[in-house]
Amino acid sequence: MQRSIYVPPGGPPQGPGPSPEIYQVMGDANIFRMMLDFYKELEQSEVRHLFPPDMEEASKKSALFFIGLLGGPPLYLQKYGPPRMRARHLPFEIDEPARLVWLRCFDKVLDGAETKYNFPARHLEGFKDFLKGFSAWMVNKA
Repeated sequence: MQRSIYVPPGGPPQGPGPSPEIYQVMGDANIFRMMLDFYKELEQSEVRHLFPPDMEEASKKSALFFIGLLGGPPLYLQKYGPPRMRARHLPFEIDEPARLVWLRCFDKVLDGAETKYNFPARHLEGFKDFLKGFSAWMVNKA
């Protein structure tokens, strides 16, 4: 039986992405640490089954994506090709409750991010807003 793919209303996220200043302040090492901590949260969550067995390796792949997104070099593109994140997430059934768990895990990691990862405070709320729109676009099951 073919699975019906849900398409969120409004389409992909609109508006500007996160500020490139974020990468300039944080650098690679802090983004890798932030994503490792994020994947440690995901590993303890009820959406763990949506992720590969090696969460540390998955966090590194995700960090490459976020480095480019936050204004750094296009490392993800160079290693894996165009991100096309919605297409890459289609094999996994992601519903709204899973999205909210994902966001809660990110919120935990971003709590104190200015100190933990040298995340520029003035860009934190904008980044959280971006994550809300980005994660909404990953939902593929009603």
